Amino acid sequence: MDSDVLSFVRISGLSAALGSMIYAVGDVLLLAPKVGPTSGAPLAIDTVSRPELRRRAALLANLSILPPRRLIWGGLLGVFAAPLVLAGVFQIYQGLRPAGVAWALPPALLFAYAIAIGPFVHGSFIYLGETAQALRAGGPTREVLFRSLQRQHGVMQLGYAVIFLCTLVASFWFSAVVASGRTAFPAWMAAVNPVVATLAWLGAKRALPQRARDCTEGAGFNIAYVIFFALTTATLW
Repeated sequence: MDSDVLSFVRISGLSAALGSMIYAVGDVLLLAPKVGPTSGAPLAIDTVSRPELRRRAALLANLSILPPRRLIWGGLLGVFAAPLVLAGVFQIYQGLRPAGVAWALPPALLFAYAIAIGPFVHGSFIYLGETAQALRAGGPTREVLFRSLQRQHGVMQLGYAVIFLCTLVASFWFSAVVASGRTAFPAWMAAVNPVVATLAWLGAKRALPQRARDCTEGAGFNIAYVIFFALTTATLW
């Protein structure tokens, strides 16, 4: 790999790892209510009459007690961090490129697509939380707010589904190409991708002290990206 290109590869990898760390901090601000300030009693949702919100009742309850500044910055940190993470796609492409453009470009584009959609979903937590907090306050518009909350939640789920699908396909495509031995990555890197790193983190997290688990609640996916980009950067250094 040309020395000038290698410098950009290193910078892009470090940028992506840093961006993933910032993203993870945003996750903790949004999704770890046991860490940092909260206010008031959580929103109570009747999941019998609103079964479509059953799976997200705990999330909405947690968002409803976050102070406005924490809610806003939890969402914005992910938005601001996303371009840093997106830079890491250049590194992935360059690492896979020796196998051929036809093999390197699709996973790079899929990773880029998933990362590009991420800020919309992450930032939407702000509005979801604002609606949950308005519901907690009560008032004559409660039913209207619940319908709005359901629509917002549905939109977020659709965004998450696209991110998950793109990341899943890109991850296993990455591993398959690396396993061929025709890339700039060592063959053992085939065992490391964002999906595998997420599963590994979720397994390892169980062995951590409760305080550590509380402090990383909801941040598993971006912690996995930190691990992934740290290893891709180290192996291409």
